[in-house]
Formats: sequence, C-alpha cells, structure tokens
Amino acid sequence: MIRRGRMTRRRIGWERILLIGALSFGIRSAYPAPLPMPAMSGPLTALAPFHFSAGPLGQLDISGVMSGLGVWQDNPAPGDHAFRADISNAQVFIQKTHGFFQFFLQAGAYDLPALGTPFLSTGNTVSEYYGALPQAFLKIVPSRNFSIQAGKLPTLIGAEYTFTFENMNIERGLLWNQENAVERGVQVNYSGGPFEASLQWGDGFYSNRFNWISGSLSYAINSASSVSFVGMGNAGQTDYSTPATPLDQNNSDLLSLVYTYSSNAWVIQPYLQYTSVPANPLIGVHREASTRGAALLMSDRIAPHFFLAARIEYIASTGNARDGAANLLYGPGSKAWSLTFTPTWEDQGFFARAEFSFVQVLDETSGDGFGFQGNRPSQARALLETGFLF
Repeated sequence: MIRRGRMTRRRIGWERILLIGALSFGIRSAYPAPLPMPAMSGPLTALAPFHFSAGPLGQLDISGVMSGLGVWQDNPAPGDHAFRADISNAQVFIQKTHGFFQFFLQAGAYDLPALGTPFLSTGNTVSEYYGALPQAFLKIVPSRNFSIQAGKLPTLIGAEYTFTFENMNIERGLLWNQENAVERGVQVNYSGGPFEASLQWGDGFYSNRFNWISGSLSYAINSASSVSFVGMGNAGQTDYSTPATPLDQNNSDLLSLVYTYSSNAWVIQPYLQYTSVPANPLIGVHREASTRGAALLMSDRIAPHFFLAARIEYIASTGNARDGAANLLYGPGSKAWSLTFTPTWEDQGFFARAEFSFVQVLDETSGDGFGFQGNRPSQARALLETGFLF
C-alpha cells in the first residue's frame, strides 16, 4: 500500500507538469472537460478541447469537426442527383466558458441534410443559410443561476440539433423541417433545482425581423430522465421568404413536448409537435393550416465502439389546395412517415457511420411529391459520413 501510494503521487506529479505544459502551449488536456457548446445528443462525443491563453480574455477552449458525406437516393427532385458527395462539416469552435463575460464562436462550412428535402451542396448551404459563422453569441453570467445571451443563437425547440455530428442520425427528420434552427436575438436563462427556463426574442427563421418570442421550461425528473416544453411563434408578420426563411413556417406558432431518458448505453427521446399557420391573406394564406407530429429517437451502444440509432416519425397536415390553405408538407392535407437507421462506429474522435432512411408520403398533391415530376410518393436514401472530432 505504501509503495502504491508513492507511485501514485509520483505519477500525478509528472501529469501536473505535462498538464501545465499543455496549457502553456495550447496542447489538449489529457482530462476531458464537458463544454456547453456545441450541444450533442450522441452517440458521437466531443473530445477534451485544446486550451490556450488569450491575454486579457483569459483561457479559451478550441475544438472542431471535419467530416465528409456520400449520398445515394431514389426519386431525386428536379435539380438534385441520385449520387452526391460533399463536405458535411469543416468547423472550428472557440469559446470562453468561465467568468462574467463568456462567448461562443462557430466558424466554417457545413451541410444540413434533412429527410424529404433536396440536397444542397455545402457551398450553397453556407451562402444561402447562416453564413460561415452560423452560431456566435456573447453570454453574460452575473450568477450561477442566471445568464443572458445575445447573437446568433440555436433554437429552443425540438429534439434534434442543427448540424449532422450533433445528432443520433445524419439527416434531420420530418418534424425538424417545420422548426427554425438558428435565430438572431437575445435569450435569458434561469436554472434552479430541477428546473431550467429560457425566454428568447429574435427573428425566428433567420428573417432579420425581430418579431418572434420563444420560451422553454425543462424539469429533471431524476438523474436519467427529463421533460421539456417549448412554445414559440411570430408575434407580428413577415411577408417575404428566403431558403432559410420559408414564408409559411416563419409566420407560424409551434409547440413541442420532449421526454429524454439517458442511462448507461441507452438514449430514448419521444416527442410531440404541433405547428399552426394562421390565415393571413396579406401573405397568401387564406385558410389556417397546421401540422401534428410524433417521433421516437433511440440510440444504444451495442459494443465498446459501436452504436445503433433509429428514428421513426409521423406527421400530418390540415387543409386542401382548393381553400387556399398553406402547403406545409407535400401539398395541403398531406401526411408522411419515415424510418431511419444509423449504425455508428467511433473511437477517440474518429467516426464512421452509415444511414438508411425511407420516407412515405400520403395524400400528396401532384407535383409536390418526389421525383423529377413530383409524382412519386416515396424516397429511399443511403448515406455514409466519416470524419473526426478534435
């Protein structure tokens, strides 16, 4: 026992020397430290960040992701292709996570593949959506329980994050297609005991018109389970659209209820979602339309470095083309369901994962389905993404 204790103390001494050297020269710490951003639901996990001193700013953390993506799909939309290959992530994250003033910067290239929508090249995605700095905000932390954020913020709604490496699956789902992703604005956060709450004022679907209000409330049932409720909507009117700002969705109200169970190798997330676009003839919506959706996301570690994730979804919309209702899916009144399986292998930051997805559309409007003429009711895809987190 005495000899083992001496060896332990000597080993700790050398590790402290190496750790001091690592911090001095910006080398990665040997001890992983959880960071608040980017948020990740698994099974991919971030490595310990690199640390470096930035003078008056203090210690900063830097991490990143590099990955590529290959896709095969049947029934591609006009302008899309059966086969594609591109960069899915080439991003760097710099953040300060301590002190009164904190910040997060996310810079680089990204792709945003989603079920049931055409693929965009990475270059077009960056230029038409959130630019080369997709998320960036300043955070003021006056106390342990209270903080204020301002800048380009992640949305509060949904069970899936924006970028591929953050989620169980490579592609975002059908319900995600109704949600916003990045919002410019201000957010206030409070946490106390098992409760966490946030209130956000911003521009919704990246419209640059600050008329959206969002609120979330989360409750930790125990160490493994939590439930969150989010409500958000446009308090005014936005009468124009861009690829990042769809006209109907940017004038909608959204509600979501998400339950999360995470313990040992399992992550299970069922959630419900409701969206509504009120009638507004000034933007071409002559009759209210809504969607109701449900999804179940699951991930399980079935071997030390091997995971299997799955997602099942169903979403239905109201209205019909004759009464001027908004088209929120594949024509007014259409419905869709999907299945997605994503086997994943990860080891010390390197990852490779395949994905197989299928979308079936029901009651679609001719021309709003899949295929070059929009008359196909289904689409199958196979994807491969590989890269590394650093």
